[in-house]
Amino acid sequence: MQTANDYEQFLAEVRKETGIEALTVDESGLVNVLVNGKYNLGLHFIEATGKILCFVEVATLPQDAPAAVYRDLLAAGLFGAETAGGYFAMEKETGTLVYNYLFDFDKASASPAEFAATLENILALCEAWDERIREALVAVDVSDAPQNAIKA
Repeated sequence: MQTANDYEQFLAEVRKETGIEALTVDESGLVNVLVNGKYNLGLHFIEATGKILCFVEVATLPQDAPAAVYRDLLAAGLFGAETAGGYFAMEKETGTLVYNYLFDFDKASASPAEFAATLENILALCEAWDERIREALVAVDVSDAPQNAIKA
């Protein structure tokens, strides 16, 4: 079974691969990095299950977001449509949409380069969903959508 120490050593390899020195574990076991000045990327190793939870804040939906946005997100959640095996969650009070993905630590640690590439793919997926949400919000003229669709 992999340990928190193994995870920290793995992250050192990922840092070498990506050049992102901020990929370090804090005192609570969380990695939190702002990527491209836009996306909060979080990683958390769950030692009991041997999984790495990856989560990215994608957007913040306004209270009056159209039903079409929620239908797309519901279809993504129920059918895995355009989620690459991840899933979305929404914080009810703020409307913050978060993409979640679980890595198997044993598989991820076998190739830090592949792990880094998958993180890049996850961020590209989040970018695509953000754009899709922005377009849906603009299409129905939600007044504050362009400024508030992304939570920095």
